[in-house]
Amino acid sequence: MSKPVVTQLTQTQCPHAAMGTLTTSTTKVMIDNAPALALGDKGTVAGCPFTLPNGKPQPCVTEMLLGISSKVMAEGKFVLLQNPSDLCYSVENIPQGPVGWTNIQMKVLAA
Repeated sequence: MSKPVVTQLTQTQCPHAAMGTLTTSTTKVMIDNAPALALGDKGTVAGCPFTLPNGKPQPCVTEMLLGISSKVMAEGKFVLLQNPSDLCYSVENIPQGPVGWTNIQMKVLAA
């Protein structure tokens, strides 16, 4: 099944509603005036308010994007696809929950 290719303009958020920022290593392949994300690119989260019940801060800091196309490449790397299984992680590399997706481009789909 085809899914949207993630671009740098795709907006993400952690499960605690902090906004994510996607960065990409590709600059030549543009979709809707934004560079496509490729294998190895990540998202970062700033300002996550999550705290454990014992009071220890455990904010989301990284978005691991694992939805990889098996057919479409950008600059020699497979592009990333919107994936409901992508997860946010804390600084201690503890899974925090799913990445939330908004502002998803729908012009380019891939498998």
